[in-house]
Amino acid sequence: MKHVTHIGAPSRALLFTEPTRAAVEFGTFLAAAPLLRRAPHGDGHTVLVLPGFLADDRSTLVLRNTLGSLGYHSYGWGLGRNVGPTAEILEGMRSLLTRLADSSGAPVSVVGWSLGGMFARGLGHELPQHIRQIVTLGSPFRSDAPIGSHAARSFERFAHLHVPHSELPDIDADRGQLDVPVTAVYTKGDGVVAWQTCLQDDGVRRENVEVPGSHCGLGHNPAALWVVADRLAQPTGEWAPFAPPPVARHLYPTPAPASLAA
Repeated sequence: MKHVTHIGAPSRALLFTEPTRAAVEFGTFLAAAPLLRRAPHGDGHTVLVLPGFLADDRSTLVLRNTLGSLGYHSYGWGLGRNVGPTAEILEGMRSLLTRLADSSGAPVSVVGWSLGGMFARGLGHELPQHIRQIVTLGSPFRSDAPIGSHAARSFERFAHLHVPHSELPDIDADRGQLDVPVTAVYTKGDGVVAWQTCLQDDGVRRENVEVPGSHCGLGHNPAALWVVADRLAQPTGEWAPFAPPPVARHLYPTPAPASLAA
């Protein structure tokens, strides 16, 4: 089992420009909204969206509204601010996922941003029977500690609220193949976490997709939203790697090999 322990946090230049770049991406989202309505439509199944560290459901509103406009039943997690793996948050996610799957009568897709994506992977190990697929957005799951992240110090401030490390759900990329399809979206312009920590190993029904942009803008980044829509549109039981739309192929570079994160 490999762990990423030698990759440093992104440059200060990337970190300090995160707010500005995320704002520009929101402007791009507004301009691209008509095009996003032409994104692949699926069967309208249920989608659970998990926010990043220190964020709440307000941060995923654009993402959830976009999915709603494509016909999906999208839900926030309803657990307030994401302060890390507290017992209340971990149990709340498990209960919510189970309720959504039971009420819809079918497995639920889970989209997680940053730490939310790490939680999504944990749910994929614990409750695979309730999950149709997972999409992570800038989630540094290749390490079981917040290494290579400017959020590490803030994360530690809440450590006294977290469950013991031995009780955390399995999120590591190398601890066995998840039983559900997983798409990891990342950006080399990430100013919060090292992009290399957001890559998963090659495997059956899993892939890494690079998009241009910032970490804080991934929830309204048009290129990322198109990937999410495309992945959710796949019929139940079918899976194929992401293929960029021809007119926007330049937005999706050839994915970096996961070995770069080793």
